Amino acid sequence: MASTKTSTEGVFQSVLVNYLVSQARTVEASVNRALWALLERNERLASEVFLTEPRINEMEILIDEHAIRMLRQGEMLDTDVRLIVATLKINNDLERMGDLAVNLSERAISLSQMGDVHIPVELEPMTTAVRAMVSKCLGALIYQNVDLATQVLESDDVVDQYRDQVFEALLAGMTENPALAAPNLHYVLASRHLERIADHATNIAEDILFWVRGLEVRHGRAKQMELNVGGPASSAAE
Repeated sequence: MASTKTSTEGVFQSVLVNYLVSQARTVEASVNRALWALLERNERLASEVFLTEPRINEMEILIDEHAIRMLRQGEMLDTDVRLIVATLKINNDLERMGDLAVNLSERAISLSQMGDVHIPVELEPMTTAVRAMVSKCLGALIYQNVDLATQVLESDDVVDQYRDQVFEALLAGMTENPALAAPNLHYVLASRHLERIADHATNIAEDILFWVRGLEVRHGRAKQMELNVGGPASSAAE
């Protein structure tokens, strides 16, 4: 009987992880379309993002329901509990990333209707950095890879720096030429959406570290762990 229960739990876990990976792949594709739609001001790509949103929302509900069913099974190992807790949080971050992809697509469509407008120089490298963070998140999730998750955490500050540069450049442009106010405002909002996607990618990386290693690295604890080499946090990672 015990072996049958263990086998059933293993199936539930595999299904949950597979659902989560499928959701992550869908969200990554949606975000990538939104990034290209923004850079190219491409209405067709933006429209594809809108079509994907309902699927992401449905998957969010499905994953939550499956995780709750697992919780109702009763006694579980610590690793199983960490998987469920991490899944519920990652699922929410993925859904929010899908919403932000929609927001970026709305910016792209609005900009496409404004004729020939100047694209901030810093916007393309910023989108490249965000795309890399999302990709590494997916890799960390699929392979339960701590190194990739850590790389995502290290990239967040880079995106924040690009956001500041974009904002300063656009604000200066609006001051010099009021006619640029409308397109520049859309790019300011787009940079904010990009920053938020990076933030959610960072949240997911933190949750993967919690799931795989049982490490709590939120709220600056990752940097504290680096300082405490050989301390309790370091020992927990071994």
